[in-house]
Amino acid sequence: MKNNLERLRKQIDSLDAKLVDLINQRAKISQQIGKFKAQKKYPVYSPERESKIIRRLRHLNKGPINSNSLEAIYREIMSSSLSLEKSMRISYLGPEATFTHLASLKKFGSSVKYLPAHTISDVFINVEQDLADYGVVPVENSIEGAINHTLDMLVDSSLSICAQIKLSVSHNLLSRYKLPQIKKIYSNPQVFGQCRFWLRANLPHAELIEVSSTSRAAEIAAKEKNSACIASRLAGEVYKLALVAASIEDTKHNITRFLVVGKNESGATGKDKTSIAFSIKDKVGALQEMLAPFKKYKINLTKIESRPSKRKAWDYYFFIDLEGHMRDKNVKSAVDALSRQATYLRVLGSYPSID
Repeated sequence: MKNNLERLRKQIDSLDAKLVDLINQRAKISQQIGKFKAQKKYPVYSPERESKIIRRLRHLNKGPINSNSLEAIYREIMSSSLSLEKSMRISYLGPEATFTHLASLKKFGSSVKYLPAHTISDVFINVEQDLADYGVVPVENSIEGAINHTLDMLVDSSLSICAQIKLSVSHNLLSRYKLPQIKKIYSNPQVFGQCRFWLRANLPHAELIEVSSTSRAAEIAAKEKNSACIASRLAGEVYKLALVAASIEDTKHNITRFLVVGKNESGATGKDKTSIAFSIKDKVGALQEMLAPFKKYKINLTKIESRPSKRKAWDYYFFIDLEGHMRDKNVKSAVDALSRQATYLRVLGSYPSID
């Protein structure tokens, strides 16, 4: 039996040697691509190419390794390739160990540089001022809905959406104290909304204190007596807090969508999404008229959201996500028809959709 084990380990050692060689061959080609992009002044990060690689890997994968694990492995390979092409910096809603940080790591891997920002506005500013190549911000949660600050910034900023990330979110109660000792709980207001039933059942008398991020909550809970926070397990590791209760969210299908914003547009992949924002004249049937072009050109709308414009009372922006890319003839025709009727319209970006 020992001989069989040694024989299998030698097979793995041999395969590892081949893998290391192949990965480095791939890295050398990435360096050549980086030089070509620099000469042509092309952006280093290509969301459409990334999307095609991931879909191709899923198609090629025959197991036993599952596609999510394979994607995670290749995420780090692609991350190291990006760092060889250019020293990329990604700004995200910080501090370290927020869910936006976790989403950024999921998208860009650990080989690029990260720049935490205090607010969503700061993420946009960092990219606009070239302090970062791209920014990652939350835009909606499957339980609590849209992140209004992000919607406002998408209208006010010149940046484009070039990719999206979906992250399954699990909330944990973290503290230096046991459950009966906890008097205060810190977290992001969206998080409290996602855990309200558990909190009502288990800590009905605890004071809920809203802070800017889950990581900030962990930072405070680590210092303050009889305090706890709701945050990620990573935040617990960073701030040395014990896990008091795991997965306290009210529904297990808790997913947050994040956007990658930048100065470059994403190319078409054949499986894309486009986001637009527009405002309309205040008259009966105006919204119905605005949506008519999408029916005419057979375009599926996956989301519609309204938001006060803040410029005058009862004036609203409408945010729409639709299937397709602005380079698609039917999408362009529909948006052009809408622009002729709207008082304001901006294409926020076309980017690869997520399976």
